[in-house]
Amino acid sequence: MKELISTKTVAELLGINEKMVYALITEKGLPATKVTGKWLFPRYLVEQWIENNTQNYPEPRQTLPPYHGLLIISGSNDLLLDKTISLFNSQYPEHLAVFGNLGSMGGLRALRRNLCHMASSHLLQENENEYNFQFASQEFEDMPAIHNFCRREQGIVLQKGNPKNIRSITDLTQTGIRIVNRPLGTGTRLLFDRELNRAGIDPEKIEGYRNEIAKHLDVGIEILTGRADAAPCIRPVASLLGL
Repeated sequence: MKELISTKTVAELLGINEKMVYALITEKGLPATKVTGKWLFPRYLVEQWIENNTQNYPEPRQTLPPYHGLLIISGSNDLLLDKTISLFNSQYPEHLAVFGNLGSMGGLRALRRNLCHMASSHLLQENENEYNFQFASQEFEDMPAIHNFCRREQGIVLQKGNPKNIRSITDLTQTGIRIVNRPLGTGTRLLFDRELNRAGIDPEKIEGYRNEIAKHLDVGIEILTGRADAAPCIRPVASLLGL
């Protein structure tokens, strides 16, 4: 139950005579109840009444608009990007950076639809000399600003010691070798499919080709735990997990 205070307490709170309290009930609408036969006052309503009757009460501080200070990044996930976002949030507490793991193409499309502020992408162009520019020009009427964040080393990540003796991408078609893959629209999947095509390999002959894993670190964990023998992934994950 909310705290009820007496006439005497209200008088002391307001700095007036007790008789004045009764006048405020009838003339100024001071919140009160006589349910027990004597006047009692809910403290929180009295305090609210005081505020409501204050002259020159300062305007409430303007509330921040929705999503004020929010930085939305979407696209390709990366361990270095995760650390960068964490560092940003610790150094700039008035802002909040969040990440949506949509893959490289998903990030570009989200940026085009104005669903995020930045897109992280690593899509190797057909000439294999540049990343992202060709794909960005296809998605946007006006080319967005593109900033190089980092360089990646990618390849086929294997179990420690390479117990299945996998020496090249063609070995992935051998019986008893299982892989996990990255989703369509990711830069890693694009690169992997391009290498399979270059080697003349039918992807459907690779066990686990359709088993898609959303994050690089989760791909590495699949290999570390023995649920997969190999997978297209990035070197930092291999180094982190000892693969």
